[in-house]
Amino acid sequence: MAGFISGGCDEFYFAIMKIDSSLTVKKLLPAVNRVFELSAGKIERLAKRWEAPSGAPVFTVKGKYTARGWTEWTQGFQYGSAILQFDATEEGRFFLVGRAATIERMASHVSHVGVHDHGFNNISTYGNLHRLMREGRIPDNASERNFYELGLKISGAVQAARWTQISPELGYVYSFNGPHSLFCDTIRSMRSLAVSHQLGHRLMGERDRPICLLTRMLQHIGTTARYNVYLGEGRDIWDEPGRVAHEAIFNTNDGSYRCPGTQQGYSPFTNWTRGQAWILTGFAEQLEFLNTLPEKSFPKEWTKDAVLRRLEQIAIAVADHWLRNTPVDGIPYWDSGAPGLAKMGDYLNCAADPFNAHEPVDSSAAAIAAQGFIRLGNYLGATNRPRPGKRYRQAGLTIAKHLFSEPYLATDAAHEGLILHSVYHRPNGWDYIPPGARVPCGESSMWGDYHARELAFMILREATDKPYYTFY
Repeated sequence: MAGFISGGCDEFYFAIMKIDSSLTVKKLLPAVNRVFELSAGKIERLAKRWEAPSGAPVFTVKGKYTARGWTEWTQGFQYGSAILQFDATEEGRFFLVGRAATIERMASHVSHVGVHDHGFNNISTYGNLHRLMREGRIPDNASERNFYELGLKISGAVQAARWTQISPELGYVYSFNGPHSLFCDTIRSMRSLAVSHQLGHRLMGERDRPICLLTRMLQHIGTTARYNVYLGEGRDIWDEPGRVAHEAIFNTNDGSYRCPGTQQGYSPFTNWTRGQAWILTGFAEQLEFLNTLPEKSFPKEWTKDAVLRRLEQIAIAVADHWLRNTPVDGIPYWDSGAPGLAKMGDYLNCAADPFNAHEPVDSSAAAIAAQGFIRLGNYLGATNRPRPGKRYRQAGLTIAKHLFSEPYLATDAAHEGLILHSVYHRPNGWDYIPPGARVPCGESSMWGDYHARELAFMILREATDKPYYTFY
């Protein structure tokens, strides 16, 4: 397949995905309302059944959520879903559920020094509650606001302390694998550093040395851009522009880069699509955030213009790779290099088939990426590039259209999931395969459901002329 044509985002490009240029957020409003109608019962059913000592719900088996002890990175999605449900529907019982669970059960996630998931857990809970108060959606209460702000300040600093410096200019928040390991997923935890910085907080190091959280965030973004995302520059023989490596591995003795790696993809040299989705959405929302900051906020090593241009380059390359290597409906298979795809014929020129016999699709990757496409499109449109901006925005709306209808929308009230055909860990074989099937299908994940709600909420806000949804 043809690669990226050199030049800026207005250059000629190739796409397999069929983008519906006629879609608008208002046309999607009935589908979005249907998502939240179904979502209400699923949140309430799980809240009544789930016992907190069981851990965090992770993915469904036979339609029922179950835990999977690895790290409890999905807890915030469970409670954050209730908060988003309130925000979308103004049904107060969901706010009470989300707030109570955040207060009672999320403190350990704020102080958790062992994971790279603070953006997932704490921005989805403390962050959403703080946003509701900032926007006047709930009454302003100084003590409650201070509680949310303290949680967000500490979360960002604790996350930034999990740090490997590889050069004076670059470093990263390392994964739970250890100081040698940079995960692409962690780009979305940079939100926790951004919010903590906005609230005026700093990480304090040895001998009371203040550490700027924005600088650490920018260093992490720069390291991820250089080592987790390929740009067709010949790093290896599989260097396709826009392909994402799940993991970058370093020698911590001298800071040198060693090789790509993966935990949940097929191989370090293929493209795990959920990781690609994390990069697309993480870079797009950081573009939006960093564009709001004055030039003087940026450390002396980088100008604002240089940072924004680098983020654009990465987001556009990843978006174009997705458009070239995803089936016509924009719903990806779990890894674009998975070996069974070779047995499926011309699988890209038709809609993804979650019931095929060779490789599972991953609807959760689509739910994450759709938001990234919309944000990237909005950013480019707002910075005087309407043509590529519209292309990416319409791609995001097109993915949402397919996700918010069958066979992906879980219309069965007995199924606890909201979006079907999600995959967690294909290499480890953790996902449920129903009788008669050969690959996982028909199940949901807590992150897939949360990001589908977040996507629907983002569309709902625009369609009803409400404030633009941001983490900051």
